[in-house]
Amino acid sequence: MALDLANYEQKAREAVKAFWGNREAARQKQIESGKADQGERAGVTAGKNMDGFLALVLDIIKANGLAHAEIHQNRAMLTLPGYFRPTKLWDLLVIYKGELIAAIELKSQVGPSFGNNFNNRTEEAIGTAHDLWTAFREEAFGKQPRPFVGWMMMVEDAPESRKPVRDSSPHFPVFDEFKGASYLKRYDLLCQRLVQEQLYTTAAVIAAERSAVDTGDFTELSSMTSLRTFVSALAGHIAAEAARLG
Repeated sequence: MALDLANYEQKAREAVKAFWGNREAARQKQIESGKADQGERAGVTAGKNMDGFLALVLDIIKANGLAHAEIHQNRAMLTLPGYFRPTKLWDLLVIYKGELIAAIELKSQVGPSFGNNFNNRTEEAIGTAHDLWTAFREEAFGKQPRPFVGWMMMVEDAPESRKPVRDSSPHFPVFDEFKGASYLKRYDLLCQRLVQEQLYTTAAVIAAERSAVDTGDFTELSSMTSLRTFVSALAGHIAAEAARLG
């Protein structure tokens, strides 16, 4: 049976429009209330910016055989046990017949500050995955096959995210591929290596300008970290688990 990618390109464009539209709506709401946060934080406190991508993921899951699974999006139902900490809160969990089928994180970053945020996102992504797989090894989820673990990032496409960045490493040289790499390129490398090191089943990064609120246009950085690779891997895993578990 062919995988159903749920018209993901069109839905992704709608998700990009919603991302920028929701940020602006949250900012305007805070201004009108007289309680505006400082800088870009005003656009993120509503917590709904990645909902369009969440809906896309849900459509992929339902279209490939697990519409009847427990698909959790409510904060109270999104924690999994960890190994280095008691629990970790995820953005989406899929559980079926008592097994963890998928755990997914949806992240975003906008300017003007990309440096500190990139480092924080990197450390968070690596730590989260290492914690989950160690807990999995110790049978925190019981005896079961490896779940799908996905990480998706949307980054503002802006001059600051595309310009070369210099690093200071006085004792030992940084890897060549990082030298002069923009933050978007660094996210691409991060996602590639998260998958190469088997920390995530798949990891994707897309970039979109603020003007995409009208068009939904977005850019992918490489085939390995593309949205198509992400949704294809997810659809394949869901279809296989649906066939295995019946």
